[in-house]
Amino acid sequence: MSDTDNVMGRPPLGMKPTTVRLSADTITRIEALVGNRRLALFVREAVENELRRRENPSSSDK
Repeated sequence: MSDTDNVMGRPPLGMKPTTVRLSADTITRIEALVGNRRLALFVREAVENELRRRENPSSSDK
C-alpha cells in the first residue's frame, strides 16, 4: 500500500476551483448583503439560479 492510499482530511466536495473577475464595486455590494465570508456561496448560488433559469426558459414565462 502506498502513502497516497491513506487519504486524510476532508473528503472531496465535488467542486473545481475557478477564477471569476468581478469589479471592486460588485464585490463590495455583495459583501454588504451577505458578509465578506459568504462571497463564494453567493456566487455559487447566483450561478446555479441563472443556469436553472436559462435551462428552463418556459418556467420563467409563466
